Parts: sequence; structure tokens; C-alpha cells
Amino acid sequence: MKQSCVAPPGRFTHIVHRPSFTAVNLREGEDIMVLGRDEDGREILNLKNFPDNDVIEPAATEIFEIKNPLPFRGATFIKRDWADRNAGQPERIRLPERPECSMSAFLARWCPQAADRAACDLPRPVKLALAACSTDPDDLAMLAEMAVELVRGADGAIEGVPYGHDHEGRLFPRIRDRELYEVLVNNPHLPDELKVRLVLAPGIQGASEIVGSSGAPGGRVFEYLRRNSYIPWGHYASNMAHDSIRYSTAALSREDIKNLRHLYYQRTYVRLAAEAGMDIERRKRLSRDRLEELRLRLCERIAEGWRPEFDATVWGWNYGFDFAASGYRLHASHQQIHQQFAMVPARIEDDGGAPATPYSCGDMVAALCRDYRRRHNRSFFSDYITATRENRRLDGRTDLDASLVVHSDDNVMLFVPKAQTSQWELQIVALTPAGNVLEADAATRDALDAALLRAQKIYRRLGARMVTSIEFSKRFGANDTDQRLLYSLLPKLPESMGAFSEAQLRFINGHYPEDFAAACRMADREQEPGDR
Repeated sequence: MKQSCVAPPGRFTHIVHRPSFTAVNLREGEDIMVLGRDEDGREILNLKNFPDNDVIEPAATEIFEIKNPLPFRGATFIKRDWADRNAGQPERIRLPERPECSMSAFLARWCPQAADRAACDLPRPVKLALAACSTDPDDLAMLAEMAVELVRGADGAIEGVPYGHDHEGRLFPRIRDRELYEVLVNNPHLPDELKVRLVLAPGIQGASEIVGSSGAPGGRVFEYLRRNSYIPWGHYASNMAHDSIRYSTAALSREDIKNLRHLYYQRTYVRLAAEAGMDIERRKRLSRDRLEELRLRLCERIAEGWRPEFDATVWGWNYGFDFAASGYRLHASHQQIHQQFAMVPARIEDDGGAPATPYSCGDMVAALCRDYRRRHNRSFFSDYITATRENRRLDGRTDLDASLVVHSDDNVMLFVPKAQTSQWELQIVALTPAGNVLEADAATRDALDAALLRAQKIYRRLGARMVTSIEFSKRFGANDTDQRLLYSLLPKLPESMGAFSEAQLRFINGHYPEDFAAACRMADREQEPGDR
């Protein structure tokens, strides 16, 4: 079995590296240079960079190595001196608010007679940076006119964008600068009228059919079908509707998260019901009671031995958007809150006609559960949950909070994993025996939805603006594991976007997990009652 930090009878293990070494000096020559001057005017030379002899390090900083609880996710390395600076000071673990930025105000001050012309003549990378960073709606309205011609009615009101035909005769919106347009419409400070007309109106982003909806006007969610998807067999996207603008989790309510997730549960159950030959109403949202009734019928069929053709789910949530002026997209497809979901076949033929199992990330968790039971005759998730609840601090200190749990109830636990695969990773695990959304009863589904919202609100308080969330789930009808439904939430931080270490599944953290858990609990207490 691959190594995991979870061990019987429910504890975490880790390695402490205490490096001492000698580096043989093979350098030829020296390049002594002046680096600058000190307060007294004396030259500062780089003499320390050119030692005469071998370099001896008798005791370098300790490094903690924690194998990920899920071995296929690598290992986390924590540099002791970095983490010690934050130990017991959870208030240090947060990001500053984005500063206000207005090019319109700047131009009005410095070239008031030619502000409009100056704005049009800005270098394109500056326009892209402004589209991403400006907090001034006037800036963004100005950039909108540069990105796309706006169609206006007789009264001057914006009615949409111009359309043309491609070489196959298909209609498409004519965008002057596609990159500038995409960055612009993801800025939450763009006036709402422009958000609706440029990017949120159903159909403006293409002809994807809307095949589900949930919620009332002002809080509606549309379910779009993505036929030609990067996920085989298509996927669905639950998007906040054009009359329900949600560019930030600050605006996201419990009702919103229920509506977003309802479409996921509903689509999964309906697809399974169709496979099972059950009658399903058309043009109607399934109620919570009807959804639960359908779930129980499907569970009964599976218990009787029925196995669906599509037996695994894919669920994900990219929240947040950013773009570098150099042209690199840093995260997500669009910032208007949305979630995506799909299903995976149980079996398919490979190119030689042999049966093959399509990839599902939950299968790796299932394999871990089986290996753990074979090796220890114990449940991996039972030990993982126990180890999390009974955690001891990584640095061994007993005078500071050791808890990794951010929130827990009878159905789910929101916690900081001992080995984080991003600096601020959080996980959610089902405490009830639910390995997938079909096995999750109504109370468990409600608790999962609430925990996802709670986690995103915590991130908002801490300053995280880009978060990817994924689900690890068991295949329907798989009875050979004790697998629990598990969610991983992975923020991208400004200085931790991923590099060669992460490509090797070596994740570098600058804090102890226990201190991040304390920071999350502090942020959770800051939330207003309306956030929940």
C-alpha cells in the first residue's frame, strides 16, 4: 500500500527532517561586486557568496513531511521557521482586500482635456490589467466600448451586441477584442446592466440548452447542457441566472447554494431513473420530497442487484477569476457563480475492444479504502475522522489549539486536512455512511450544502478570491469499500499558484495546519447571521 499519514487506531504520522550536510566547493574564480551601501556609506560586497572552502551546514531548518491521507495526492512539506512565525497567531493568516483602482479618476486629474483619447491609446497590456483590476464602473464601461460595439435602442438603452454569420452560416456575437471582453465581463465592478447584456443573458454565450431551473426570480439558477463537453458524454452547468447576479460568495445565500446543488442531485437521480425505466415528469422541478422518494427507489433497485450504465459522478466548482496582463488566464471560466457536474460510465471498450473502466477520481479513494482494510483490518475513513478529531499539533506544542475541525454536526465535518495540497485547503467529509450523493439522505445533503457555503464564506473573510472545489465519490452499487463522500476545496493564493514542486505532488506550506484551522474558526465567527 502507498503511504498515508493515517494510521491505526486513528492517528496521524509524520516525518521530521533535521538536515546537516556539506557542499563540496567546485567553483572556479570569484565575481566580487558592490551590491550597495549601508547607512554609513560603506560598500556592501557579495563576499559571502564566494566562500574559499567547502560549505558546512551543521543544522538547517527542520522540515516536516506529512504524507497525504490520500496517498495519490503526494505529500506536504512545512518549513519550521516559516510556520513558527504564525503559530498561535491565526489573525496573521489572511490576505489583504484588493485595493481600489480608477484609471478614469487618474486621467481626469492629469489630462482632463484628453482623457477619452488617452484611455483609447493605452497599451493593450494596460487595458487588460485595468479590465481585471479596476474597481471603477466608469473604467469598465469605457473598456466595454473598446471590447465590443454595443447595440442601443432609440432611447439609448443598451439592447445587446452586434451579431454576424460565420463561414457555415451560424450566428455569433461580433467581439472586437475577445480577450479584453472575457476579462472585462468577469470583473464584479462592471455595471450590472453590462453584465446582463454582455455575458449573462441566456444565449449570449452560445446555444447551450437550458434543461433545468431552480429558485424564484432574484435567486434563480439555470441548468445548462454542455453537449460537446471536454467531459465525455457531456456535462451540465448550474449557473446563477441573469436576474440573480452573484459574482462573489459575499452575495451567495443558503437558498442559492441549495438551488445550485439541487440541480446536481436532481440531474443525477433523473439520469439514473431513466436508465432504470422509471417514469419521470417533464418540464417540472422535483420537490425535495419527490427527490428523496426517487433516491430511495433507486437505492432499492441497486440493493436488488441492478447496476446502472453510468455509475459515478463528477462534480466541481471553480469560483473566482483572474487574468495577467501578460495573457495568462489564472483561474476559472467565469466569475458568476456556477457549478458543473456529469456522470461517468461503468465500463467502455478500449481501442482493442477490451473492457475498460473510465477514469473517476473517487476510484483512487476506493482503492485506498480496500488497501487500508487489507493491511489493518480497519476502516480508513473511521481512522481518518478519529485522527482529525483527536489531532495533536505538528510542532508538539501543548499550549496552543490543536483542533483541525472547523465545524461539525451529526452529518458532516468541515476540517483542515493534516497534509494540505494547497496552503489553505479545507475538506468536508460525510459522517453518515454515504459514499455518493445517491446514498446521502436529505439531511446529509442539506448538511453538505451548508458546509460548502460555510467554507466559501470563510475563504471570503480570509481574502481568498479563487477556489477550486472537487468531489471524491464512490461508484453506485460498490459494496467492497467503506468509502465516504469527500470534498476538497483548494484556494489559489497569490504566491502559491503551483510550480515544479506541485507538479511532483510535493506541496509546500508556510503554516501549521492547526493554525490555519484556528484562522478558519476565527473567520467563521466573524460571519454575519445572514451569511448562513
